[in-house]
Amino acid sequence: MPGLRDLQQGFAAAVLEDADTGFGAQLHDGRIPGQRRLQVYRNNVFASLTGALSAVYPVVTRLVGAGFFGYAADSYLRQYPAHSGNLHDVGHAFADFLQTFPAAATLPYLKDVARLEWAWHQAFHGAEHAPLDPLTLAAVATERHPDLRFFLHPTARLVASDYPILRIWQVNQGDYAGDEQLDLTAGNEQGLVLRPQMTVEILPLSRGEYSLLQSLATGASLGTACDVAFSQEPALDLGDILQKHIRHSSLVAFQVGRCNPGND
Repeated sequence: MPGLRDLQQGFAAAVLEDADTGFGAQLHDGRIPGQRRLQVYRNNVFASLTGALSAVYPVVTRLVGAGFFGYAADSYLRQYPAHSGNLHDVGHAFADFLQTFPAAATLPYLKDVARLEWAWHQAFHGAEHAPLDPLTLAAVATERHPDLRFFLHPTARLVASDYPILRIWQVNQGDYAGDEQLDLTAGNEQGLVLRPQMTVEILPLSRGEYSLLQSLATGASLGTACDVAFSQEPALDLGDILQKHIRHSSLVAFQVGRCNPGND
């Protein structure tokens, strides 16, 4: 007789991966045959997981419709079966899946909208952090400023796309009452998703601003990050940008000197 672990693994494979493991033979037929009971359980599990996935990706659901989303979710859940007991983790690879999903080939922006929604989801469930004290930063000697290494808020997520995904997200909010016209050829957009207080915010970023934060997020010094940012946007106002992100709690801590060997 199979052990408990083997039974659990066989059950999970039969339900989540729809695998022919022979698990149905372990079920005793009653008023409903064992295989039929397994199918009913599988349908309920997939319906629950699809609902959880749609809750994480409401804009994607609205863009493609509930029917298409259900079809995509079924394919996704079979390709990326859930291995976590936390429903918040179900959609971790959905954007990557959409990138290669043949049925979504005519919607090239969809994967990036999904990445934005996953960033929002992560920010919503992320950790809190106290804001940066500007007085401690002001105490750093001017000649040491290039050596500053900033830390982004734990909920901060940078997103970028060749499509206007921030605009797409905005007009597909339930409470949006503005102009719903979209120009998918409007060019690329960059943004920062974070939850400094109780509400998730999405801040539009210029190309240089995005490059600056992206470099800082990898542990680069301020001097190195500025070089990268200015190469993208020579007219970038560094002082204004730093004040903005300290004020918004995008930047929550700093240290002077090396913190991640090998970056610069």
